[in-house]
Amino acid sequence: MAAGDSVLLTDLYQLTMLQAYHRQNMADTAVFELFVRRLPPNRGFLLAAGLEQVLEYLENLQFTAAELDWLAASGRFSRDFIDYLATLRFAGEVHALPEGTVFFPNEPLLRITAPLPQAQLVESRLINLIHFETLIASKAARCVLAAPGKLLVDFGLRRAHGAEAGLLAARAAWLAGFAGTATVLAGMRFGIPIFGTMAHSLVQAHDREEDAFEHFAYAQPDNVVLLIDTYDTEAAAHKVVRLAPRLRARGIAIKGVRLDSGDIAELSRNVRRILDEGGLQTVTIFCSGDLDEFRLAELAAVQAPIDGYGIGTRLDISTDAPSLDCVYKLQEYAGVPRRKRSQHKATWPGRKQVYRQLAEDGALAGDWLCLEAHPHPGEPLLQPVMRAGHRLTEAESLDLVRERVHRQLAALPAALRANRTEPYPVVIAPELQALAAELDRLEH
Repeated sequence: MAAGDSVLLTDLYQLTMLQAYHRQNMADTAVFELFVRRLPPNRGFLLAAGLEQVLEYLENLQFTAAELDWLAASGRFSRDFIDYLATLRFAGEVHALPEGTVFFPNEPLLRITAPLPQAQLVESRLINLIHFETLIASKAARCVLAAPGKLLVDFGLRRAHGAEAGLLAARAAWLAGFAGTATVLAGMRFGIPIFGTMAHSLVQAHDREEDAFEHFAYAQPDNVVLLIDTYDTEAAAHKVVRLAPRLRARGIAIKGVRLDSGDIAELSRNVRRILDEGGLQTVTIFCSGDLDEFRLAELAAVQAPIDGYGIGTRLDISTDAPSLDCVYKLQEYAGVPRRKRSQHKATWPGRKQVYRQLAEDGALAGDWLCLEAHPHPGEPLLQPVMRAGHRLTEAESLDLVRERVHRQLAALPAALRANRTEPYPVVIAPELQALAAELDRLEH
């Protein structure tokens, strides 16, 4: 069993709370909502991702015999509670933003309605899944906006924080609009196009750089992308020009060259000139090395002649903003709205819906956060996706999610599409404010 499949991939306090609920027979319906309190610096929007993994987790939630034996042996839990866990399954409802939906602070991405123990138990893993994929998808979307028309490839597996992170980062980047990934398992698991070139070690293993280029071309005749910055980048570009006719005589075309270091703006200009003068106008220039949306914007501003980018570490760990203030809070229990009032962490109570309004040109104009029982004009964003523990529809294809992302990014206000951080209006409905004020007057 993979770690992510285990119900024990959770925080201890989820289980200690469940035992308390069990002892007190507290199993009325609870409503929890997962949302982001505030945006990180240099972020104007977020992109919802990870719902598919959440639904898989909820559908398959079940303690194994080995897990129950281990919990019993820990001495922390009563026998009757262990027996209760043996029969526990998720049988609740889920409302969610469709994957690929742009959203803003305080807007629920996910609403769980289920008996209190079930809704409580899933908190840690749901945050874990939604938080990570949303974080990476949002970063990838910013890269897409910063480099329109460029080929973008996820290169981040080797520095991702673990195997699942690397795999899900490839998924998140793909749905956000990347052309593919270097992570091979993502190709098999999700059908994402995979891309690869060569490493400096292949060049270093040969006595002559041109021999490395030629041998690689024979080994990969349909994907000849040559890494040319191991020694002298411009000298290597001249070697590529000299090699091209020999390969052409064998029916092999050089597809591209890759730069991975140095002043890639200046080097790309020089390499482009060398390739063009050598008759290789169709050979593309692909660059990698410490890139993100900020660097892509700089390269676009100086019109560097680069056709595509491999985005690695700075994407897969979201270097400039490695976490979101993502939380999962109880909003209703036993039919009664609940509100957390902690300083700087107060919540808006009750079951909520987000209504989105569009301008005449189709651009996002503003959102309303409302109580579900008090609808507002606009498009309701939270959609039912699971009932009685089962999906309501088949899983969406990633191609469909990518199309949604494309439409969502195109509909962003111009400032947000340009990766500026001007605030987007999210209005808290008067009825919701009134409910919060009423709860604040009550003493507990």
